Amino acid sequence: MDFKDIQSAWNNDTDSDIKVPTNLEKLKSANMPLEKIRKNLRFELINQFLALVFIGLIPLCSKFPANMITPYYFLYAIMFAVSIYYLVKLFLFFKRLNTTVLNTKDNLYETYYDIRLNMELYKTFTFALGPFIMMYLTGYFLYKNPDLMSMFSGDIIHSKLVPLLVTLVFSILLVGFLTEIWVHYFYGKYAKQIRKVLDELKEE
Repeated sequence: MDFKDIQSAWNNDTDSDIKVPTNLEKLKSANMPLEKIRKNLRFELINQFLALVFIGLIPLCSKFPANMITPYYFLYAIMFAVSIYYLVKLFLFFKRLNTTVLNTKDNLYETYYDIRLNMELYKTFTFALGPFIMMYLTGYFLYKNPDLMSMFSGDIIHSKLVPLLVTLVFSILLVGFLTEIWVHYFYGKYAKQIRKVLDELKEE
């Protein structure tokens, strides 16, 4: 067998055993949902940061009671620290997505589980901010309606405290429900598309 025969046999074996074109097409199909996740995360990070700055400027841009500025910024400092912790983690995730190249099945698996992990991180971030939002809203309503303070006096059963607690519990559950919908709409459905590509690659 001469060199040409050996080369021909090699080419035939390679073409029959390797399915690179099919796999590459499927890997490329995961780039579209990944780009959607990048775009949505960029939008979220910018708006979350702007919202954090806006909340910090409220006392300076409105007729805020002088005696409430210190408690306000004490609460804001805690919320700011919690927010920065999570936003930095989400930003690092965003940077990883920007440098991700989906050229192998292992890369796609790693990216998929990174997305799922950070979806849970995003939910935790929202739940962590929940108590602060409740305290801000409660403080605002009490400031606008001083008469509401009367609900904290007298017999708890005959006061308005019980309806308030029920409202707070319902609000927390509502925030959780809306967070699930939000995360699914912005990230979850695209993660499912990537999972579908992984399942197709697994079947080969």
